[in-house]
Amino acid sequence: MRMSTSRLSIYLLFLHLFILQLSPRISAIRKDVGFLRNQFCRNTVQGRYLLSDDNGHVCDALSVNPQSRCCPEKGEKFSCHGCNVVSQCCNSYEYCVSCCLNPSRIIKEQVLEVKIAKPASAGKYSSVFDFCAGRCRHNSESVVHENAYLSDFHHCFSLPSNSSAANYTFLEARLNGINVLVGRQGESCDSVCKSKGQSCVPNKLLVLNQCDIIQKYMSCKGTCLASIGSDQPAEVVDGAPKHLNPGACLYTQTQSMLSCYGSHQHTRRLCPCA
Repeated sequence: MRMSTSRLSIYLLFLHLFILQLSPRISAIRKDVGFLRNQFCRNTVQGRYLLSDDNGHVCDALSVNPQSRCCPEKGEKFSCHGCNVVSQCCNSYEYCVSCCLNPSRIIKEQVLEVKIAKPASAGKYSSVFDFCAGRCRHNSESVVHENAYLSDFHHCFSLPSNSSAANYTFLEARLNGINVLVGRQGESCDSVCKSKGQSCVPNKLLVLNQCDIIQKYMSCKGTCLASIGSDQPAEVVDGAPKHLNPGACLYTQTQSMLSCYGSHQHTRRLCPCA
């Protein structure tokens, strides 16, 4: 009986030791089970039916993930549906934000330097999503006479006007001796200047490519938009299609495209002649 009890004690001891040896392995396996990390999105909440998340997806409010607040990762990312990619304006707030988030359209370092409001004390946007969500809301540059939209494409993500009162005097000084003329619809600056017996001065186009200067010579109807084209700086004629923003003034973001010979059937050019 004593021998049997002794053997049982030894057996239980070895069993206990065996279990202790297995314990670290079991706990190690458990540590590796939860390797998936939760994903959370910021999104727009302005619209009744659609929203855009900070990944660049657009979806309807019913399909958004209630836990992550992300849209389903299907369909086009950074969609510009209903947008004019030249004027960078859209007819939908959510698609404006989605289009704006595309890294090929927005330079992060530039947008993070943009002031949220006009006062010098105003803060700056903390992220590209904050810029896109804020800029795509209705702003003064998409309004005519402060009480009407310039066009159906009034959600714009272009950078604010590229000139300030501080350097306006300096820009005016650089135009000394230059005859600034407004051309006819579809006319190039080369033609405009020749009609007055003068020549277009190419290096002065860069000076005119400033919103403050353009707005001095053209009506602009309350807005000045960044664009791309060899026909700029210019004003879109009133009879132009709505998606081209009739009445708006345009300055080019690609300065290498500035040319005396560029023209467009729906714009009137601002030209430096001498």
